Amino acid sequence: MLGASVILGIFGPGIVPPSHSGWMLSGRLGPDPVQYWLGWTFFRDAPWGLPPGISPNFGMELASSVFYADAIPLLAFLFKALRGVFEIGQYWGMWLLACGALQGWLAWRLIGRWTEAPLPRLAGAMLFVLQPMLLNRLGGHFALGAHFLLLWGLCFVLEGAGRWRWTALVLAASLVHSYLLPMVLGLWAADWWRRRNWTEAAMVLGVGIAGLWAAGFFLLSAGHGGTTYGAKQLDLLAPFDPAYWGRFLPDLPDPDHPEVSGSYPGLGALLLLPFLAWLRPGWRHVPLLVVLLAMLAFAITHRPSVGGSQITLLPLPGRVVEWMGALRASERFFWPIAYAALLGGVAGLIRLCGPRWSGLALAGLLAIQAADLRPGVARLAGLFPPTPAELPLRLSDPFWAEAATRYRAIRAVPAANQGAAWEEIAVFAATHRMATDAIYLARSDGRRVAALRAEVAARLAEGRPEPGVMYVLRDAESLALARAGLRPERDRLVEANGLHVLAPDW
Repeated sequence: MLGASVILGIFGPGIVPPSHSGWMLSGRLGPDPVQYWLGWTFFRDAPWGLPPGISPNFGMELASSVFYADAIPLLAFLFKALRGVFEIGQYWGMWLLACGALQGWLAWRLIGRWTEAPLPRLAGAMLFVLQPMLLNRLGGHFALGAHFLLLWGLCFVLEGAGRWRWTALVLAASLVHSYLLPMVLGLWAADWWRRRNWTEAAMVLGVGIAGLWAAGFFLLSAGHGGTTYGAKQLDLLAPFDPAYWGRFLPDLPDPDHPEVSGSYPGLGALLLLPFLAWLRPGWRHVPLLVVLLAMLAFAITHRPSVGGSQITLLPLPGRVVEWMGALRASERFFWPIAYAALLGGVAGLIRLCGPRWSGLALAGLLAIQAADLRPGVARLAGLFPPTPAELPLRLSDPFWAEAATRYRAIRAVPAANQGAAWEEIAVFAATHRMATDAIYLARSDGRRVAALRAEVAARLAEGRPEPGVMYVLRDAESLALARAGLRPERDRLVEANGLHVLAPDW
């Protein structure tokens, strides 16, 4: 309850009702929440297919799925299956509440391995909830806010879970976000090493692949790699750099990439680090330590950064960099060891001081954490002001409403991932249940984009528009092609809300 209350207190109750989508589409949070809403809306209205996560109307030939819209396939499948019972406009408010609640409950459960006393468990658990690493993700990249999956994995490692619980957790991770899946698999490997059961390994890995397939991961055969590995790494000062989150510690130099400020655990959490010295890990914890250090090394990359100054410690072949680039922002792999260290600090304090005094100390550290994070929390809350439940469409010219009755699809020319005016076009298309290739997806295949551009350009130049399709012309070249192939007796070329539109057979 307290974990959920932190989320409500920061983000406000207006995010919760499933009918309220205005806060996602207002633009204050950037383009990602718009992408999530679109991914769900197009997926909800499409018939089921194979794989189940396919969403052909959001992307058309560009191979869209609920996976690449970051729309949390686990919930998308559930609510689509229930659409005959009730209709959900958005489920991200409920998801944010669940992330806070599960974070608190699982931290309570983890700390319970060292004490049953309520005060240290409660204060320690709230340090896991009032956590910049978590709140930073819940402020925009909602699926990646499922840090409770990591805490659940730590629970399973410490408790020695069996194959069925690990199978369920890995399946859930594969249907939430592919960044979290390898972290959960790493924690499973630490627990599996004690059993080394190859049947279990085949089952757990198989269900992870099956989850990715169901979500639509394999619809895209290219566009996964990149050159970002070693460019969005964990700076060695990042855990001590408060950036805009902290009130008391000074800002430190950083590498100035988009993931900066995502690894500060808060001053209250940092003050727990000395108590790691009072832990007494046994040999059975060695596999977990190895896995956590391996993920830390992956986060630091072969190009370590200290205060923004980078050196290439170990040159890697281009193919290896491209392959590792599939996970792009490697700094995120700091999260598992950060949570393990936070748990270890709480455990060490309890071991040193006992339940009563450690409870008072943790309550004090929680107060320090709350005071330290006031600037970051205020900044985050400012991104979620009271917003109308629904916002009017940006494409408000009467032309658009009439066009929605005449066409089944809208193309944005030239095709691109997150091209000009993609939000306005895609939101209009989703609202009127039209297909569109105006997209913003987590990954796209450059070859498919190029092929679609060439095909549409030829159609426009030759006056061969597709039946039931209208074209938004996003650059001068596309506009010139449309004018060259215009059929004056049949087609209409208009400008509405600042966009040039070819309306064939008007």
